[in-house]
Amino acid sequence: MNAIQKSHPGIVLRTVLVVFISPCLVMALEQRPSSSQDSSCKYFKIQVVDRQTGRGVPLVELRTTNNIRYFTDSNGIVAFYEPGLMDRDVFFFVESHGYEFPKDGFGFHGTRLRISRGASAVIKIDRLNVAERIYRITGQGIYRDSVLTGHPVPLQNPVLNGQVMGQDSVFTCIYHDRLFWMWGDTGRPSYPLGHFAMAGAVSNLPEQGGLDPAIGVDLKYYVAEDGFSRPLSALKEPGLVWLDGLLTVKDNEGRERMVAKFARLKNLGEVLERGLVVFNDATQSFEPLVRSGVEFLPFSNSGHAFSVNVEGRKYYYFATPFPLAVRMRVRAEWDDVIDANCYEVLTALKPKKSAGQLEPRLNPVKSNKPYRWIRFDELTGDDVSAKNSVIEALKKETKDVHLYDIETGKEISPHGGTVYFNAYRQRWISIFVQQFGESSFLGEVWYAEADTPVGPWAYARKIVTHNKYSFYNPKQHPHFDRDGGRVLFFEGTYTHTFSGSLENATPRYDYNQIMYRLSLDDNRLALRKESIGLPVAVYQIRDTQGGKSYLLRDGVEKAGKWDFVELILFYAIEPAKANDELVPVYAHKVSSNPQDTLRWNGRTLSLTIKRPNPFAKPLFYALPPNNQTNENSCVVSLYEYRRAGTGQRLYSTNPDVSGHSTGRLSAEKGWIRIENPLCRVWKTPPDTLLLDSKAKPIVRR
Repeated sequence: MNAIQKSHPGIVLRTVLVVFISPCLVMALEQRPSSSQDSSCKYFKIQVVDRQTGRGVPLVELRTTNNIRYFTDSNGIVAFYEPGLMDRDVFFFVESHGYEFPKDGFGFHGTRLRISRGASAVIKIDRLNVAERIYRITGQGIYRDSVLTGHPVPLQNPVLNGQVMGQDSVFTCIYHDRLFWMWGDTGRPSYPLGHFAMAGAVSNLPEQGGLDPAIGVDLKYYVAEDGFSRPLSALKEPGLVWLDGLLTVKDNEGRERMVAKFARLKNLGEVLERGLVVFNDATQSFEPLVRSGVEFLPFSNSGHAFSVNVEGRKYYYFATPFPLAVRMRVRAEWDDVIDANCYEVLTALKPKKSAGQLEPRLNPVKSNKPYRWIRFDELTGDDVSAKNSVIEALKKETKDVHLYDIETGKEISPHGGTVYFNAYRQRWISIFVQQFGESSFLGEVWYAEADTPVGPWAYARKIVTHNKYSFYNPKQHPHFDRDGGRVLFFEGTYTHTFSGSLENATPRYDYNQIMYRLSLDDNRLALRKESIGLPVAVYQIRDTQGGKSYLLRDGVEKAGKWDFVELILFYAIEPAKANDELVPVYAHKVSSNPQDTLRWNGRTLSLTIKRPNPFAKPLFYALPPNNQTNENSCVVSLYEYRRAGTGQRLYSTNPDVSGHSTGRLSAEKGWIRIENPLCRVWKTPPDTLLLDSKAKPIVRR
């Protein structure tokens, strides 16, 4: 008996009850593995496995020469039985999003198998994606082929759960010590139209008896009398109902409550009303709490909420989508959560009224736009008619987010996704989908890191790609993190809508949720050519005597210098992620001219690739300074400038004498550029500098 069967002794019996007509299941019940000698099983079992991990790969297409298409289930298995093709050699083309099978001598990606009843074969496939596809979460037939071939499965309902055929976009939170799940539009087997008012389910957390997230998720759906998933947020008025911004908060009586923002729509393009709903434990459904007009909160879509500690007080920040940005928050207190006026936005807009002293701007030293957290009612001045104009202005501000592909330097248009703190990287990470991607309109998933939840976001690595197929609204599950955050899990909606065509829709998988696993120590997450991690911000700090210093995030934090950050000078590689192909860059003070009018105690800060003393540690690592051909427009040379007569030194990534990074460094003012660059780094995107150093992660216990 294998490990899965030991953990779930009822799996085999349940499987027999679900599909009792298969003779293969008799073998499973008797604990006798199928073999090529057992002719009682009519199926030929094909399992496609990841060559790197040996794990079965879901969603691999096996296609015969007459275009019969099969797709592997969540164990990577196809149960093959085709009259006329048994007991003979059959060629299968092998294809899958983000995976590749080697070509044969004629250039075909496929293999020939000898087909016989009761036998089996294993096909090894190479993973191109950084993230690993591990199973489907929703829909019919998740383990269909495993059941047909008698292969063990981990789920209580492996072929149909809650009569759900398909589901759109997931939201989760921990409620009453269990993981609560909700999805949008949900399909049924008995009719083309399902329901459109949010489906729901619960599952046990892994540490409380739930499945290991590497194996699966056992969902218990909220169902109606007919067994089909029932709507959890049905309103009396007609229209589609969508929820987002799901969170939990204690009410004034100390009871844990689950609250979400709702939108009631006439169709995909026309919103009828927005507001808040709260979950009623007695009726097991969401009920209206606050009903408003078409506009309600500062951002129309709240996205995914995540908890943050701000100076000892719990807040919920929101990763608002379209494009993904963290610009809204609310205190995790009942009276604030249910009052739209109490929601705060990170903005440069000027308030119409002030309820007291405003929080200091987040980047106070040299910012043309003093971004700060401001309450919604302070922006509108309690003028309801001003809501629309404020909301439009806030929407425009989010368009100044610029993210770049670390490999090519091409700009990425973020769509939707999530932001959470990662304990392994000790940074806030974002997993998001790209809009207008090359392989698909909404199917390419990216990974990025930032020093604070609001930013700075700059460079990203593609981790999943889909060919002419959508995979939108990816959702990381931080409660599933393993090995201190080294391994994380995320899912998304896999559908032909927006990026493909109905004719090419994947049977069973289309319009359902698929789980991926990402290892943050995987070399494929690093820069491929240099095998290094994503670059991090190098901050330029102004000291009290008018000098400059340069620090990474940890250095700024340790020195308490967040309020003295002037700008991000460039991006480079932190020492812990460097390799031998990079050059170390040291920061040390050197003697300046005694006549230095700025009088920095006779010393000025210098950056050098030469180790200044045996005990010096690199500040950061960079690419060598030699002029190599590089198609990445974001990789630039770092130059040193010296001021004649003073010895003062500054640094810029602009080879001209007028780089924006350090202000205007003109020869007329005595600044002379050293001819050869110091090294090569990654340039700073033309963004507004957004930092929120007071935001700290909330540690789960």
